[in-house]
Order: sequence, then C-alpha cells, then structure tokens
Amino acid sequence: MTGRGLAAPAGAAAYDSITLSAERLGSDASGRLEDVLRDVAGFQQFRRTDSRAANPTSQGVTLRAIGGNAASRALVLLDGVPQADPFAGFIAWSAIDPAGLAAARVTRGGGAGPFGAGAVAGTIELFSSGHNDLPGLSARFAGGSRGSVDTALSGSAALGQGFVSASANWQRGDGYVLTPPGQAGPVDVPAHYDSKAGALRLVTPTGDASELQVAFHGFDDKRLRGVAGTDSTSQGADASLRLIGRDDWGYEALAYIQTRHFTSGFVSVNAARTVATPTLDQFDTPATGLGAKLELRPPLGTAHTLQLGADVRAADGATNERFRFVAGAPTRLRNAGGTSLTAGLYIEDSWRLSDALLLTGGARVDHWRQRSGHLLESDLASGTPTLVQYFAERSGTEPTARAGLVLTPGAGLSLRAAGYMGFRIPTLNELYRPFRVGNDATAANAGLNPEKLRGGELGFDWSPISAVTLSATAYWNRLNGAITNVTQGVGPGIFPQVGFVAAGGVYRVRQNIDAVTVKGLEANGRLALGDWSLDAAVSWADPRVSASGAALALDGLRPAASPQLQASATLGWTHDGWAANTTLRNSAAQYDDDLNLRRLPPLTTLDASISVPLSRTLALTLRAENLFDSRVVSGLSGTGVIDLGTPRTLWVGVRWQRR
Repeated sequence: MTGRGLAAPAGAAAYDSITLSAERLGSDASGRLEDVLRDVAGFQQFRRTDSRAANPTSQGVTLRAIGGNAASRALVLLDGVPQADPFAGFIAWSAIDPAGLAAARVTRGGGAGPFGAGAVAGTIELFSSGHNDLPGLSARFAGGSRGSVDTALSGSAALGQGFVSASANWQRGDGYVLTPPGQAGPVDVPAHYDSKAGALRLVTPTGDASELQVAFHGFDDKRLRGVAGTDSTSQGADASLRLIGRDDWGYEALAYIQTRHFTSGFVSVNAARTVATPTLDQFDTPATGLGAKLELRPPLGTAHTLQLGADVRAADGATNERFRFVAGAPTRLRNAGGTSLTAGLYIEDSWRLSDALLLTGGARVDHWRQRSGHLLESDLASGTPTLVQYFAERSGTEPTARAGLVLTPGAGLSLRAAGYMGFRIPTLNELYRPFRVGNDATAANAGLNPEKLRGGELGFDWSPISAVTLSATAYWNRLNGAITNVTQGVGPGIFPQVGFVAAGGVYRVRQNIDAVTVKGLEANGRLALGDWSLDAAVSWADPRVSASGAALALDGLRPAASPQLQASATLGWTHDGWAANTTLRNSAAQYDDDLNLRRLPPLTTLDASISVPLSRTLALTLRAENLFDSRVVSGLSGTGVIDLGTPRTLWVGVRWQRR
C-alpha cells in the first residue's frame, strides 16, 4: 500500500515541472514548507514574510511573476485535496509539516486536468509519506532565537496489509519587531506566533489492486502582526476519503470536506507610531469547502494513457466584522459573503507514437456559479441597517485545454513544447469583502469576472551523464482580466464601502484589468558527485500590465509583488549519517503597489543546516536562517514605513527516530 494517488501519466513530461525530494523538504533551515518551495524558480508568495509573521490572508501563492495576489493563482493539492481557504483563497502553510511529505511536484503553466479551474498559473502537488518512507516512531525538538520552539512527534505502523500514520507538531516564538529601528515606535511589538497541527492517515487494501485512503488534518494558528490589536487566529480541519484502483481499469475517487475559522484585528497607526487606533475587528469568518473527483483510466494498451474525469468544488463563507471605531469602540457591524460552485469534466490522453515522440493533449469544460452574495452593514447599537446590498446570482461556462509533445532525439535529451489555457474564478473574499491594511483600504467588487490565462512554452531536459541534470524553459503567458487592487484615491477622505481613509492612506478597488503579460526564462540544474550535490534554479521574467479605463495609470507598469529575477542554489553533503547543506537565495527588486511607487529592494539570504549523528537513533541538528542577517524588506506603506521579513534565526535541536 503506497498511500499515493494514480501515477502521473507519461504526458506530464511535456510541461515544465520540478520535483523536490523528501530529503530536501525536511532539511530546510526554517522548517517551513513555503520557504523550501522557494527553491523552485518562479515560486512566490504575495508577501516576502513567511507564515510565522505574515497575516494568514496574505499567503496566496503564484508562479511565473504573473502578479501578486492574496488569493492563490497556483493550485495547491495535498494528496489530491485542494488546500486553498474556501473563503479567501490563501494557503495555511503552517498546517503542513514538510517533514511528513514524500515529495512536492511543481508544474508551471495553466492546467486543464483534475481541479484545473484553480491552476491558472500552475499546480503544486504535495504527497504525504507512506509507511515505507516513515520511521516507526520519530520525534524532534529544537529551540531557537527569540524564544522559538519547533517540536514534533510522528509514528507509523503496519495495519494488516495497510498502515496507519499520525503526526503532531507545535511551533511558537516570541517573534521580532517588524518595523526597523529609526521608524519603530511604542506601538511596535514583536510579532509572536503559536501554531499547532496534526494529521492522521489510514491506508487499507480493498482488493488485490485497490486501496482506501482516509485522512484527517487539523491546525490552530495564532499570531500577532507586530502591533497591538493585530492579533489573528486561524483554525481548520479537513477530512478526505480516496479510493484508488491500479488494475486494468485505473480509477481514483476522492471526496473531502474543509472547515475554516478566521479572526483578525486591524489598526491605524499615527505618524509618530505612538498610538494604534482600532479600525476593524474581523471577529468571525467561518467557511466550508466541499469537493469530489472521479477519474477513470480505460485500458487502451501501452501506447495510450487516457484520463476521463469529473470534479466539483463548493465554497460557503462569510465575514463578520465590527468597524468604524469611535473613541476606541466599534459603531458598525458588517456581514459579507456568499457561495460559489465549480463543476468540470475533463479528458486527457498521453500517446506514445514511438520511442522518440510522445504527444499529449487534454480539454475540460467548467460551469461556475456564485450566489447568495451580500454586503450588509448596520448600526451596532440600534441594529438599524446602514448598507444593504444583495448581489444577483452569476454563472458561466469556461472551456480550457492544453497540449504538448516530448521529442527524445538521443539518449539523455528531451525537447518539450506545450500550450495551455487556464482560468480562476474570484474568491468570495475578493467579491464581497472590503478590507484594510494599516492606513490603506480596499473595496470589494461583486462584478469581478474570472481570470483567463493563455500561454505557451518551449524547453529541454538534458542529462549528459547520470551525475548531471539540466533543464530550461522559455515561456509566454497572458492573464486576461487579472484581478488587481487599483488605486482610486488617497486620504484624507471618505470612500465607498470603506469609509474614512486617513492622510497618507490609499483607497483601492478590486478590478479586472485588461491583462498581465509575462515573457520569461526558467532554468534548473543538479550536479551529484559522491557525497556532494548542488541544486540550482534561476528565473527571469518580464511582466507587464495592460490597462485602460479607470486602471489606465497602470498600463505598461509591472504588477505588484513580481520580481524580474529569482535564483537559488543549495549545496549539500551527506556521509555516514552526517548531513549538511547551505542555501543561497536571491530575489530582485519588486513593487509593493499597483502604481510602482513603493519599491522593495533586492534581497539575498544564506541559510545553513547540519545534522550530526550521536547514535544510531539520535542526531544533533544545527540550523541558521538568514545567517548574515540581511535586511529583508517585505512591505512598504504609503508613508514609507518598512515591514521586515525574518532576521537571523539560529536553532539547536535533536532528532530521534526508530524504525
């Protein structure tokens, strides 16, 4: 029993992808999944801050500099289950312990296969470790800078011909001050965090070539965003059933449920940073996600792998907020939310014409629907409505497709070409919920249309000798109708949905702009010589905005949170139980706003880790994040206040495991 889904079809080789091994996932200095994924050229989050200090709603993920967005433009799957928050579309990275994963496969470019409706920029597939990958029992404990703790316990045991595995982890820290000296004031306090997560999996045979996989995941995350009053909590629980058949008729049937609950506080800080005034209390944001998938693979001989499938995803969520504070007390109440549904059919085939030529192609059609949308506001004391907006039901049908080929002219060399389409419907959060970040405010837009991507790429994979692997891809992507926060005014003033915006604040509205177009190059390389290995990745992108009408000021600019150059290199060494690696990462300058006025400087960080065996079952671990304490500028406010990413963080710990 493997605990995996059906194997990737041969045609997957036509699309630009990279796989991170369990060894790499479990050896990053930070121990955070979102950090180790930065090894992948083109991977980026909306913010440069990781999930210890970022507001959870800013943890959207995208690929290929297609434009930063708090909602994810890349589809993230854990054992086939979508991980995006049903209401806001962010990823709860702190809920996933990379040490429990067998691999992560990142495929860049629009997707048309299972759950392809969310893969507008690519797909990140996470695979949980099976019984053969896991020790019978393992534990780790590490203490780090600023009172940080990282501890976990996991176990796996055979259960008949199947297995059961369980894990739990806890991470906490006193945090660092997000505002640099010289700008920080009395309101700036360390951004502490406290995250707990657990998982339970059962895999059991249901026949000679079939297995049932049952999984439960839960997490509880608490953070303070560096200013008193900016506490946030995020809780969630997932359950899934997956039935896999690997006989002549391959099949995969999946059903899952997600429950989420989120709270967050927001404040406005005066220029001297001596007073933090509450602006919004997001005290209750429940959300539920439901989904299912069925895929069949008919037996058509060795030349074909045909996939026939259907999937459906539903989301239901709303935010409840207290706002418009007077003398420190809220005077208004807001409820905003709705439901969405996406259902699709897909077909895809991998056709090996000869030993040298592989063709692949697929198409899917999705029907989407959004209903029960509302934005309701009332006076908190009297209950008198002050704003009542019910939005009409909307629906549409979107066809997408992709096709590619792999030509193998000689041993060790493969040439690739692919074209694809993809789309993403706006999240409930984007449609119905206005929000604030510091003094800036952004209005929702219930009229947002789906984003639609068209793209193509050419690339090669070359392994001249077993120790060397090289790959490179040139691509062109165009995201039509990209959802962007468009500047519409500056404070002081009163604006629709958000009310008063103070001096130095910016008023924005979510809008579909004409397009974001990206031309780029990506390259990856690996060298393995004896005990040594070197993995490197680099991406160059030239993203540009096409805009008109109310967003005309953005035309020709770069989208926010989209660096032109990203690079990473990891040097690793293993010998007789010893293991060490060091990772150098660089990201070019990027902008923190749509008008390209808030420039975030380039960043370069160096991480390192070493594992020293103390006995057959016990090892000492030493880790260093941002070893030279480079200044990581993660954000920049309209008044020039800097938001910082992780400073130097040192860890000492032990790891114990027994087979």
